[in-house]
Order: sequence, then C-alpha cells, then structure tokens
Amino acid sequence: MTVIPGGSRSRLDPEATPRRDWLGLTALWSMVSALSFGFLGALRLPKAAVVAAPSKSFKIAIPEALAAGEALVPQGHAAAVFRDEEGVYAISTICTHLGCVVKPNAEGFECPCHGSRFDKTGGVVKGPAPRALPWLQVRLSGDEAQIDEGKTVPGGTKVKSA
Repeated sequence: MTVIPGGSRSRLDPEATPRRDWLGLTALWSMVSALSFGFLGALRLPKAAVVAAPSKSFKIAIPEALAAGEALVPQGHAAAVFRDEEGVYAISTICTHLGCVVKPNAEGFECPCHGSRFDKTGGVVKGPAPRALPWLQVRLSGDEAQIDEGKTVPGGTKVKSA
C-alpha cells in the first residue's frame, strides 16, 4: 500500500477485502471444488467395475468304483455327484440356511455351521434349513459328467448313463 504524505491512501491501491467477504469466497470455492470432484467421479459410473464371473460348469470323470449312493465331492466345487442304477445326478453342497458348505455323511449331508441335516436326496431332515438342497444340471458324455453349479433342475432328475 502506498502512503501519500499527509496520511491518505492512493486511489490506485486496491481496497482490503473484508473478513466476511473472504470467508464467503472461500466457502464458494470449496463448494465449486467439491461439486467438480463429485461430477468427475460420476463420469466413471457408467463403466462396469465388475468382471465377468468364471463359468460354474466343470467336467469330472466318474470312477467305475463309485458305489451306488456314495457321494463324490470334487475338490474346489460345491457339488456332490452320485451314481445309482437309475443314472447320474448332482446335488449342491451349499446349505439353504446361510450358505455354509455341507459335508456328506452316511445318512446324507450335515451342515457344520448350524446343524441342519439333509437326507441322501438333499431333503431337509432337521432344520434350521428352510428348503432342500438344490439338484444341479448334469450332462454325460462317455465316462465324463459335466455339472453346472449355476443351473438347477427339479429334484429327482437323473441322467441315464450309456
């Protein structure tokens, strides 16, 4: 600020910004910045942030030594594959109560989390599971079975082995 002899200010010097005006301008610029960042973030929304899930279908060779009514549980999959005189079928091993993985036993299946029990066909024997274990789609080609964990079929659906 230039001081002119005699104590007055020069008319060319800018006036000091009052405190209230400075606070108002700061709030305005903060709002504009927040809205700008929000708008830039919203521009990313149309892009999918989810990748496609891998197929839930898998192939498994069913051994000839698999006894009728004995469960074959492939490692890394949530399905139990069975063979009997009527054909081949698969039952999901995901409990219908809260999604725990059930374990096969001599009577059928048992949920280790909350104690639900299922018979060999997946029917509920003891709760708290609200419904039976779903049966899964099975396709046979030679001695291999293709099980699709993502597709259910009506209970009792068996595929005849050739």
